[in-house]
Amino acid sequence: MLKALARGEGFVGRCVLLLGGFDGIHVGHAELIAAAGKYGLPVGVTSISGGKTGGDLFTFAEREYLYERAGLSFSYEMPFSESLKNTTAEAFLDELFSLFSVEALICGEDFRFGKDAAGTPELLKRVAPCAVEVLSLRSCGGEKVSSSRIKILLSEGSMSEANALLTVPYFIQGTVEHGRRVGRTLGFPTVNLTLPTAKRLVREGVYGGYAETPCGRFPAILNIGARPTFGVNEKKAEAYLDGFSGDLYGKTVRLFPTEFYRPVIGFSDADGLKAQLETDIGRLRAAR
Repeated sequence: MLKALARGEGFVGRCVLLLGGFDGIHVGHAELIAAAGKYGLPVGVTSISGGKTGGDLFTFAEREYLYERAGLSFSYEMPFSESLKNTTAEAFLDELFSLFSVEALICGEDFRFGKDAAGTPELLKRVAPCAVEVLSLRSCGGEKVSSSRIKILLSEGSMSEANALLTVPYFIQGTVEHGRRVGRTLGFPTVNLTLPTAKRLVREGVYGGYAETPCGRFPAILNIGARPTFGVNEKKAEAYLDGFSGDLYGKTVRLFPTEFYRPVIGFSDADGLKAQLETDIGRLRAAR
């Protein structure tokens, strides 16, 4: 069971610590995790939320799901703040070594930390009272695998390319809330999620994909953005779960948009929208 630690909380026992922002886990991060496994100790990860250009790939709550799936023991969660921004590299390391009994530190060769990004892997090797492993960067298609590259692909709606760089496909997690019940009147009841703030969103549009729910996994049509047919400009994540019947209000659901179908467009009436939804669902079912 993953332990989510707030800044200032420590972990009891010897451990291996992965250093970075880790707003998700891409295939390069997976190599760090694999390297940590050889020590046979609990593995933790530093995790920073906020302060990143283009938002975070995943929220803290979403990351905890990813970290646990990856077999990590704990995350050290640090919201970006002026205090964190102005913490020197040396002070940051003092903080970590006072809270964790570290057997080894593992990072990528481009890892930077501390005020003005003054901390480097070379500094780690000089001052760390433990082993330090610095891994070469992972490339794909001649480009460095990075969160920044994945964010660009998401903004284009290039889901297969983005997901190929992630260990778990991109998703949006939230608590199902009551909507306008318009989908139900059309014969397509939906679940509605508030889009997390500060999260990097995909291109606004309609997607094929799937949903993970407490009742199982279901193919889904996802509308991410506004709903102009009914004059609703507020952006939400709304999903029709094919084959599901029941009540998910108040439950945690993860929506996985895996294929961009079309932009969000307004229809002249509800019948036009219903006809388009039937086409979208036919496409979803044909892809199974």
